[in-house]
Amino acid sequence: MLPLVLANTGDEHIIKKISGNDEVKKHLENLGFTPGTSIKIINTLCGNVIVKVKDSRVALNEDMARRIMV
Repeated sequence: MLPLVLANTGDEHIIKKISGNDEVKKHLENLGFTPGTSIKIINTLCGNVIVKVKDSRVALNEDMARRIMV
């Protein structure tokens, strides 16, 4: 497992785990980030990540991207 922020651009991964407090987990869940979900890294810039999840593109800052383990 590795944090989403360290994944390579263009790679597809399955979310294994989401860390953080309940509020953070709920926020990410509302955006479509749940364990078992497939995501694709579209672009990264200075630690910030743009991913495709459930037919949507979502931008995450580095802090949030570090909480998602793939």
